[in-house]
Amino acid sequence: MLDLTGKVILVTGGSRGIGASTVRTLAGAGAQVILHYGQSAPVARALVAELGEAQVYAISADLAQPGVTGELFQQAVSWQGRVDVLVNNAGIAPSVTVNDPVTQWAETWARTLQVNLLSVADLCREAIVHFQARGGGTIINVASRAAFRGDNPDAMHYAASKGGVIALTRSIARGYASSNILAYAVAPGWVRTEMAENYLQEHADDIARDIPLGDVVPPEEVANTVAFLASGLARHMTGATLDLNGASYVR
Repeated sequence: MLDLTGKVILVTGGSRGIGASTVRTLAGAGAQVILHYGQSAPVARALVAELGEAQVYAISADLAQPGVTGELFQQAVSWQGRVDVLVNNAGIAPSVTVNDPVTQWAETWARTLQVNLLSVADLCREAIVHFQARGGGTIINVASRAAFRGDNPDAMHYAASKGGVIALTRSIARGYASSNILAYAVAPGWVRTEMAENYLQEHADDIARDIPLGDVVPPEEVANTVAFLASGLARHMTGATLDLNGASYVR
């Protein structure tokens, strides 16, 4: 069992799906976790009650709105006086195609890039400045299999945003290793979460055929991977992307 006692970790999108599993796993390993959420306040409060206020602290911010990340990060720092690890997990995947009205296309691209890439970059900036003053830290960005193999025509914007996350992560790893700042990406395929459940049920046979392992990724496996990276046990892996997709895409 990993021991994360003494680490303070900020997890964005921490109230549901991969984020909630990650919060539970990190807290279970001894970390104190700042749980960021968007609009799911009751779920976030329930998770804090489940794990205890000494272990988890909830903060709300709408990452679709530019300019909120600075205050979010400072609120996170104010809880324990520092953040040791940033986990950028929050993301959206609305559908739009080239056949939709151009206004819908533009709005969907802009909102997806804002949440999935620009807010991630802004939080990475906040973390890098904070880590430089503290002698180091760790950034873990949740990307996607789609960053490498692309996605369906109604999700090109999603794939593009996650491709940007990969480039951002690698750039941070290369640029700030000398400051003891580590950066990793995690790239899941389909994950069994509430957000994906309807699609997974409707396309279960096709998805199963696409995945040699035969099933989609449990969110707990993504959480376990994040916990391992947060532990500091693989410092020289900085810049790497860890794939979790049941061998549906092998690089």
